[in-house]
Amino acid sequence: MTSRLVSLLGADQVAGTTARELADRIRALVLDGRLTVGEKLPSERAFALEIRRSRSTTTRVYGLLEDDGYVSRVHGGGTRVSLPRDTWTPRDAVDDDAIDLSIASMDSTPGLYDATVRSLPRLAALRGTSGYSLRGLPELRDAVAQRFNQRGLPTHADQIIITSGALNGLNLVLAAIGRRGERALVEQPTFPHALEALHRHGYRMLPTPVDVGGWDERHVAETILSGRPHVAYLIPDFHNPTGATLPDPARERIAATARSAGTLLIVDETTAELDIDRGWAPRPLAASSPEVVTLGSMSKIAWGGLRLGWIRADRSLIARLLATRPSFELGTALLEQCIAVELLQDMPALTAHVRRRLSDGRAAVAAGIENIDGVTMPPAPGGLSVWLDLGAPVSTELSLAARERGLILPPGPRFATGGVLERHVRVPITLPPDRTALAMQRLGSAWEAVTAGRAPRLTEMSHAAVI
Repeated sequence: MTSRLVSLLGADQVAGTTARELADRIRALVLDGRLTVGEKLPSERAFALEIRRSRSTTTRVYGLLEDDGYVSRVHGGGTRVSLPRDTWTPRDAVDDDAIDLSIASMDSTPGLYDATVRSLPRLAALRGTSGYSLRGLPELRDAVAQRFNQRGLPTHADQIIITSGALNGLNLVLAAIGRRGERALVEQPTFPHALEALHRHGYRMLPTPVDVGGWDERHVAETILSGRPHVAYLIPDFHNPTGATLPDPARERIAATARSAGTLLIVDETTAELDIDRGWAPRPLAASSPEVVTLGSMSKIAWGGLRLGWIRADRSLIARLLATRPSFELGTALLEQCIAVELLQDMPALTAHVRRRLSDGRAAVAAGIENIDGVTMPPAPGGLSVWLDLGAPVSTELSLAARERGLILPPGPRFATGGVLERHVRVPITLPPDRTALAMQRLGSAWEAVTAGRAPRLTEMSHAAVI
């Protein structure tokens, strides 16, 4: 069985690498949070067999990592991941001048303050209750259901559970229906924290490729029919990170294939409302099959600090979710729910703000990329980011060179399984234009260092979260 280390590295990706290069790749996994501190690595002998290299090579690799403080070795206790004391800093302690491109999220909508003020009487009226809200406030579930109805998916409030964000909703679904050892179909690339959640619940990944041009529908269907995954996690609208949107006919065919294979589709609609100028609006994927589970969130259309999302599912699954939820939380905060009720009553204002901000951010990134030779920016009709093509497998090198220049830029493999996608990086279009312009200057400087062969050897990369 392939170790997690080799799965992350990608056995095909390390062929021909020197011991130093291999150590650098492992160090990148540690610094990027894909290998966790304290995690046990395979023995030198087992590692050598997996990657088909000599024992002396893997001994040299672990020795280099130990010298730099990235692994610790105890006789009889194996090799475990560690961090040098002078390398790691908490996320909140990062240099204030650093620009963080690991977070693809805008600041709050201008209407948030007024919505908060308007929500206070609603909150005050709830003081006589217990304060716990396992299912969610009825008026908020009604508002979310109404939004689905407006988008062409008939929905009743009793098909909705309010959660503390979409990722919280995914974990609730997996806690209720998860099966350790089963397979999960995932897009490659995809949202990193969804991969982590699936791993945590014991799933084995079946990747299917997505690029800026969309999905390989034949590959999706063949993977579902041959692999019979228990679940499939998809982002069909303004896919994170490529920005692609799955057309309606393909949604219907994928839903039918999943239904025939007994695969539960978990659809992440966190980015569904982030349209700039796509020019068309698909129906929710759940309109193609009643069994589809849909996750949504206020974080991208209102504010990341508003930790509120929802699950839409059939009534039988809703009952299972409600039975499971008390084992790890007793509901979603009432203040956030009251604010969300107010915000959802004026979706045109919310979406107009999102469109302006994303359009300005996209233009700022495009202007910066024009000055970086060899890097290609694809069209971005909506979504949170652009999926840049570097033209060569240098994503990790670029990420590290960027960090030396005060730019936190997750490498392409952070969004994948198996250490692939080294020729891509995700750049958010969510920052204010002036901040984006400065980020692009730093990215250009890092690119010059990489292309001139002057990129620094792996040093500090303390961020593991990618949003």
